[in-house]
Amino acid sequence: MEILLSNTPLLITVAFFFGLLIGSFLNVVILRLPNRLLWQARHESREMLELPEVYEPAPPDIVVKGSHCPHCQHPLSAFENIPLISYLVLRGRCRHCKTAISWQYPAIELLTGILFAICIWKFGPSLEGLAAMGFTACLISLAGIDVRTQYLPDDITLPLLWLGLTLSLVPLFQDPWHAVMGAAVGYLSLWSVYKLFKLVTGKEGMGYGDFKLLAALGAWCGPKSILTIVLLSSFIGAIIGSIYLAIKGRDNSTPIPFGPYLAAAGWVQFILGMDLIAAYMHWAMPT
Repeated sequence: MEILLSNTPLLITVAFFFGLLIGSFLNVVILRLPNRLLWQARHESREMLELPEVYEPAPPDIVVKGSHCPHCQHPLSAFENIPLISYLVLRGRCRHCKTAISWQYPAIELLTGILFAICIWKFGPSLEGLAAMGFTACLISLAGIDVRTQYLPDDITLPLLWLGLTLSLVPLFQDPWHAVMGAAVGYLSLWSVYKLFKLVTGKEGMGYGDFKLLAALGAWCGPKSILTIVLLSSFIGAIIGSIYLAIKGRDNSTPIPFGPYLAAAGWVQFILGMDLIAAYMHWAMPT
């Protein structure tokens, strides 16, 4: 342990491989949590409305049910479940039914590994580094779920918000005042835009999950970060969204999830901190 803690390159490498493992689990969260929450919502709605009970088997949970091919339901062996390596060895296809495996699996694993390595490079072997990896894992999960379902579940956004507020009591990244103000400014800023857009157009421009995600980012990054996060996410979203619509041949009315861009901008702000804000201020108000 002493050798590991004193050897920064080795520590970063360990963080990368740990990120690959966590990324494999995040794939399970991204794929299974929305279905699980939808099933639970339908079940609770029938109870609330006193409707007749309908038999509907529960979708696989996140922890107990083992990994399996989504096409042929073949249970994956340990060899077939090695992060990143199994995808390469199997050449992106199920060993049993030969169906192509989604690129999402290795992409999420590799992304998580890289971002975890950056977190340890930035914060070192500390409580900050551990918290940063948890923050990163939540953002990756939220971005992946939003891309697939256009839904940001409270089961992740709210714990992320409360964890940021709780860590401010240490304080870790923000003091309590800045964490609370960051959460408030983050939520109210997008909520105000949503209300104004709906008042003018009669349409809903975004979901409440976006408000909660920005509130969580504000708790972790502070109130000064909100403007930078919103501008950066809007800029990235406009570019990628335009390219997506052009490739798919769709018009501007096509709904595009905003959560992944918020998550990406929030993570960049979290890592770069005041350097990113200073760069923006220098660009916006050059001397």
